[in-house]
Amino acid sequence: MKIRGTLIGFTAILMWSLLALMTAASGKVPPFQMNAMTFAIGSLPGLILFAIRPQRIALLKQPAKVWITGIGGLFGYHFLYFTALRNAPAVEAGLIAYLWPLLIVVGSALLPGERLRWYHVAGALAGLFGTIAIVSRNGLSFDSAYTLGYGAAFLCAFTWSGYSLMTRSFKRVSTDVVTGFCLATSLLSLVCHMALETTVWPASGAEWAAVAGLGLLPVGAAFYAWDYGVKNGDIQIIGAASYAAPLLSTLILVASGFAQADWRILVACLLITGGAVLAARDLLRPAKAERQPA
Repeated sequence: MKIRGTLIGFTAILMWSLLALMTAASGKVPPFQMNAMTFAIGSLPGLILFAIRPQRIALLKQPAKVWITGIGGLFGYHFLYFTALRNAPAVEAGLIAYLWPLLIVVGSALLPGERLRWYHVAGALAGLFGTIAIVSRNGLSFDSAYTLGYGAAFLCAFTWSGYSLMTRSFKRVSTDVVTGFCLATSLLSLVCHMALETTVWPASGAEWAAVAGLGLLPVGAAFYAWDYGVKNGDIQIIGAASYAAPLLSTLILVASGFAQADWRILVACLLITGGAVLAARDLLRPAKAERQPA
């Protein structure tokens, strides 16, 4: 079950690696409007399942702390992320926000039954340095004038890591509840859009297809897979492996002609892949241990 959960968690990371490409292809839709649209689309598979199996609707009846954690995680993360991007340079804000994998690995020491070992932290740090190698291609410049944006990015990292760690304690809560989280996030994003943005619709069929793809994969199925993965998989390995998302995203952008390759990508490949393998040491050792005589 743990291996299966870990692998399902990995699929969320793979889907998130498509986020940059699909966002680039979706045109000039404002972020909160995009959030409202894509999370509405992301809730559709769950709604269809409820229509086919109405008895599963009862699974949405959960304690308030589950709903607060879920909605706070999904909507809170995106609200803070967009706030960070509005008030600080995207590269620096994105790098700070992407501290969440490291925070998940370190924070896992607080979870019942989990042991934080040196190779978990080393693997996560290697992934962080690999991510720095990717995002610093055009240089990094932290300026105190952007303190609000940097602060929002830090809160963003703590919000998603906190959501992921707390979700681990809700193992008996069905992943069906993510449908409710997506719907609530869509509605709250719509409110923010109406208050803060001017509506801009996709301008072509290709842009609409990109929006649909975002809703079905990175902003849809990925959250269901993540929920199942952090509940049933090895959260330390999943956390460290999450640094693969910006690497894969960059490789996809390069392959699609949206970005150019350079030596930093090779360095990032080595650091992130090596870090993930190091963090997965416990998962790789049992089979070897079983071959040894008692």
